[in-house]
Amino acid sequence: MPTSPARPYNTQVSNDRPSCYPTPTAAPSSGDGAFRLPLLDVLTSPVPAGLFPSPVDTRHVLCLHLGEPVPVSYRAGRVERQGVRLHGQFCVVPAGSSTLWTMSAPAHSLLLRLAPSLLRDTGENMGWGERNSALAPSIHIRDPQVEHIGWMMQAEARDAYPGGRLFVDSLATALAARLLTLQARHQRPAAAARALPAWRLNHVIEYIEAHLDQDLTLAELAAVAGFSVSHFKPLFRQAAGKPVHRFVLERRVERARWLLQEGRGSITDIAHQTGFAHASHMARCMRRLLGATPSQIAG
Repeated sequence: MPTSPARPYNTQVSNDRPSCYPTPTAAPSSGDGAFRLPLLDVLTSPVPAGLFPSPVDTRHVLCLHLGEPVPVSYRAGRVERQGVRLHGQFCVVPAGSSTLWTMSAPAHSLLLRLAPSLLRDTGENMGWGERNSALAPSIHIRDPQVEHIGWMMQAEARDAYPGGRLFVDSLATALAARLLTLQARHQRPAAAARALPAWRLNHVIEYIEAHLDQDLTLAELAAVAGFSVSHFKPLFRQAAGKPVHRFVLERRVERARWLLQEGRGSITDIAHQTGFAHASHMARCMRRLLGATPSQIAG
């Protein structure tokens, strides 16, 4: 991934900077009552024509360009570059820094904001030192995997996050791993796959079954297992044979199927009891996994 040095800029250079980067709504990540920012969030931000310093954020920010090509110039320190921002290309702004752009026309960016703690945790899990786990600034990058994560986050936000925080947490860990892989100068041999011990896996499954009606998160389940988020995700997949968000979705569908067959409530009530965002979300998942609608299952 090409990089260049960056430094914070005076954010008063442009007085017409859009009011972006709102603080996302905090949500509890565990039963201890503590509130934390999500590992990854998304928003669409306007970028005005002219001189534009990107706002400083406490998280790493990926800016994916949306729409028609826009010629731009970019300055970091004493280095200035010129180019054309294309749809799907992204730049990386590390936490606590800013980039200074000169835009030839107004544009829009899809902003993905990633928790620095997750990137450090992921780098540690990949066996890299702190230096190699630090995110460097970069511009005009194209990567299909990063784009795909961006479009999935955009769709989740548009549909009011039907997959819940667990799915977003999974996207966050995938994005962190991909960014570090792109940035690495040399690929490192993958560590031998391990799995959760059977008793830890059973403990996590029991917790999932007891909390299917809640918006589970990776951090919550990792804490139950006694591992960090980045360690827990591959360990669970190796032990269960599928990603944790897929496992939870299948358990939700199976619980809902049983409740429908037993006549334990209306379709809407059962959707809420099994942790689906709404009845139509449950119906889509049932059609995909079972090939039948809730009404057909209820008989």
